[in-house]
Amino acid sequence: MFDTIRDNKKYLMGFLLILIIPGFVLFGVQGLGDSNQGSEKVASVDGQKITRDEWDQAHRTEAQQLMQANPTLDSKFLDSDEVRFATLDRLVRDRVLSVAATKLHLLTSDQHLARALQEDPNIAALRRADGTLDVEAYTQLVGRQGMTPAMYEARLRDDLSKRQVVAGVVGTGFTLPAQANLALDAYFQQREVRVQRFAATDFTAQVKPTEAEIEAFYKDNSAQFQAPEQADVQYVVLDAAALQKNVTLDAANVKSYYDQNASRLSGPEERRASHILLTAAASAPEAEKEKVRQKAQALLAQVRKAPETFAAVATAESQDPGSAAKGGDLDFFGRGAMVKPFEDTVFSLEKGAISDVVETDFGFHIIQLTDIKAPKTRTFEEMRPEIEADLKQQEAQKLFLEASESFGNLIYEQSDSLQPAADRLKLEIKTLQGVTRQAGPQAGPLNNARMLTAIFGVDAVQNKRNTEAIEIAPGQLASARIVKYQPARTRPLAEVRDSVNALLTARRSAELANEAGFKQLEAFKGGADASAMAATITVARDKPQGLSATVLRAVMSADTKTLPAWVGVKLDGQGYAVVKIEKTLPRASGAGKPQGQEVQQYTQWLVAAEGQAYYEVLRERYKVKILVPEPRR
Repeated sequence: MFDTIRDNKKYLMGFLLILIIPGFVLFGVQGLGDSNQGSEKVASVDGQKITRDEWDQAHRTEAQQLMQANPTLDSKFLDSDEVRFATLDRLVRDRVLSVAATKLHLLTSDQHLARALQEDPNIAALRRADGTLDVEAYTQLVGRQGMTPAMYEARLRDDLSKRQVVAGVVGTGFTLPAQANLALDAYFQQREVRVQRFAATDFTAQVKPTEAEIEAFYKDNSAQFQAPEQADVQYVVLDAAALQKNVTLDAANVKSYYDQNASRLSGPEERRASHILLTAAASAPEAEKEKVRQKAQALLAQVRKAPETFAAVATAESQDPGSAAKGGDLDFFGRGAMVKPFEDTVFSLEKGAISDVVETDFGFHIIQLTDIKAPKTRTFEEMRPEIEADLKQQEAQKLFLEASESFGNLIYEQSDSLQPAADRLKLEIKTLQGVTRQAGPQAGPLNNARMLTAIFGVDAVQNKRNTEAIEIAPGQLASARIVKYQPARTRPLAEVRDSVNALLTARRSAELANEAGFKQLEAFKGGADASAMAATITVARDKPQGLSATVLRAVMSADTKTLPAWVGVKLDGQGYAVVKIEKTLPRASGAGKPQGQEVQQYTQWLVAAEGQAYYEVLRERYKVKILVPEPRR
């Protein structure tokens, strides 16, 4: 309803990444409990330990979410040391904020929690036509995350409390245009450079590893040649969608359902309204809010005296950038689209009426109801396909709930086989080979963090017992059992010889490229002829001109007090680059001065950096210790 800045300039995103990425917090890694008291400690916050089991579980959850969002993502990347350490870092941050919220007595009231739930679009979508919440659908929604409504609300309350920890810092930041101008001009300074590259591949022909060198490299780097533990598993799936295909309906019941629910099935009422908004932050001092309220009251008196001027007043006075230019018009909307105080007012007005001043978290509104769109009644034949689909789904859900209890009991009571459950419920036992703990395509329909944790649990691995019944997707319960298990192992040299040779060759080639590049750099610094270098290009942080991020970062951070300046950059195993910086230039004139949107964006970055600095203070205050080494980058 209220527009925010949408068009961010591409070059500003680099600045955003540099300042904000370290501050991201993954929602929901809290609450893994203390069920792993005996597990190895990998970190501690305020004396409270974080165990390896908690870390592994959090990483599996993150990996599953990322794989679901991007199925083509390489699962090996997600299991890298760098990505796993990032999960631990977020887990530590989450614990720091939780401890701080507790010690600072930052509690979330029932009203705050209720408002957050109402404003969640996923939950708002579950409202019925009459505005009430579909509790069953809500229970299913949170159940997909392995929680009950009470657990979900407790986690959300905890998350809201943690957000308050840094709110005092990030909610009060500001900057001046001159300050933004100075910083952005410096950040987007341009430099004229010439580059000479020494590619590792150009030196590959010079590398001929001996058998002894291959064996030594394999021995020294055996961790790189680990095969993860894996298992061949059997599984069965109880699927509500499959049950729905076998449901048949009585035509008389379908017609009766229509007759009894015609008004509800016709669709929700929609209303059209215009408003005048005077913004005031919910956290603003009461005296400041009172000034805005008084102005709103004056505008209310004005438009009530001359209702026909409402659109003109909204255009002139409203501070909602999305609707002011349209005379405050918000078009038609139904229940659940607006914040509750606004919605309640709109649906209580008569057509043409103007409301009293309404306060929301956005500020103060004056609302005029301009039109009402009554639900359109549809005939039985028009509605029949939808009704039948709805009734079949309801019947299938009942069958699924009845079968679920039997399914769970059978796989638990006869835990050494899935056959009894398959026979009783007419399910097919399927097989997957090479399943690992890591979520990914290899896990097929079992690509679920809870399921993979259960499959590789002690009881399932050692005793080959069925896992518990686990919801792997909405309307799908599954159980699995291991039929063959292979622990993690170091693959023999004979199996990985080609890989060892390739890695050793690449490393030696990169070393030769680095040596040649460094030698040339020193020669240039000593006055050697540099005329054979590539042509001059003008680069900036928003204009890399083909330079890699590593090279560009080195160029833009180099000391240019004396020109030309020389920079040598190792290219992460890909070779070496020698860069000659010939001239510095001011920020490109086309970038403009930081007015309006840019000042606002800069303020957001500055505030994010201040929030991160405050978090670092909290880390020190609560004696954070991370007991595993950070991977080398």
